[in-house]
Amino acid sequence: MLPVWFMRQAGRSLPEYRELRVGTRMLDACLDPALASEITLQPVRRHRVDAAIFFSDIVVPLRLAGVDVDIVPGKGPVLASPVRTDSDVAALPVLAPDALAPVVEGVRRTVAGLAELGHVPLIGFAGAPFTLAAYLVEGGPSKDHIRARTLMHADPDAWSALMAWAADATGTFLRAQVLAGASAAQLFDSWAGALSLEDYTRHVAPASARALSHVRDLSYPDPDRRTDPVSVTPVERNVPIVHFGVGTGELLRAMHDVGADVIGVDYRIPLDEASRRLGNIVPVQGNIDPSYLDAPWPVVEAHVREVVERGRSAPSHVVNLGHGVPPQTDPGVLTRIVELVHGISA
Repeated sequence: MLPVWFMRQAGRSLPEYRELRVGTRMLDACLDPALASEITLQPVRRHRVDAAIFFSDIVVPLRLAGVDVDIVPGKGPVLASPVRTDSDVAALPVLAPDALAPVVEGVRRTVAGLAELGHVPLIGFAGAPFTLAAYLVEGGPSKDHIRARTLMHADPDAWSALMAWAADATGTFLRAQVLAGASAAQLFDSWAGALSLEDYTRHVAPASARALSHVRDLSYPDPDRRTDPVSVTPVERNVPIVHFGVGTGELLRAMHDVGADVIGVDYRIPLDEASRRLGNIVPVQGNIDPSYLDAPWPVVEAHVREVVERGRSAPSHVVNLGHGVPPQTDPGVLTRIVELVHGISA
C-alpha cells in the first residue's frame, strides 16, 4: 500500500489545533513537549496518515542556540539583529546539547503516543542550512534573498563560516530527534529555489551534506529481518533521509547527491519528470498541488490519481503534497485523499 502523509499536516488547518494554540505563541508551542507532541498526533488520529511529522519550525534551532528570533503572526520569522558580516557570524552562539531537552522530551512523548495508534513512524524535521542562513542574513522573510546571495559572492569566507554554523545547528537539532525515537529525518530547504544550480552546488550543497552527516551514521534494527540467518547478528538499516526544497526542479540531482535517500518534489514539476531527472532510481515524495485542495472533489480525485500514476516511474513513492497544507483547507478533504490513495494502492 502506498504510504501517504502531508507536509504541515499538523497545524493550522485543524480546528483542534487552533483551539489548543489559543494564547500560545508559535515558538513557545514548539518548545512545550506536551503541546508539541499533542499537535503532532492530531492529524494521525484524524486522517490516519502513515507517518507523523514532528511539530516544529525551521527557526527553532536558532532560538535554542540563543539567537533573538521570533515568529510574528502574518509575517513569519523575524530576527532582532541580522547576520551580515564576518564578525556577526563569529558572534553566533553554539547550540548546546542541553538546550535540546524540550525537543527530546517532545519526540519521546510523541513516539509513545504513536505506538498507541499502531506504531506509526515519526519523521524528524529541520530546515536546511541555506534556509537558516537566508533568514539570518535577511533578518526575516524575503522574496529574492538578495542580501544572502550577495554575501555568498561578496564575502565567501563569511558565507562559508555562516553555512558551517547553520549546518551544525540544524544537523544537531535533527540528530537529537532521531536519537529520541524519530524513524526518519526530513531536511526542508524553503528557499533553495532562489539559487542557480552552480550557486547551489558550490556554495550550499557542502553545508547540506554536513548537516545530513549528523544523522547519516544512525541506524535502526530492521523489523522484517531481526537477525541475519548466516551470522545471527541484528540487521541494521540506515535511518532514511528525505530532502525537500521549494522550486528546486533544476536542483533535484544535486540535492540527492548531498546524502539524501528520498527526494521530495514540489508541485511545479510532474513527478515522472522529476524521477527521470533523478535517473528513475531514487524514491520520491510528493507532489499533489495544494491549490487543488479547495477544488470540487472530482477535480481533486483526478489530480491525486494522476500524481499516483506518474509516481510509478520511481522505484518507490511516498504520496504527499508539493508544499504545505494551506490554512483554509477543509480537513475532510485530506482524510478523503488518504482513503483514496490507500484504496488505489490496495
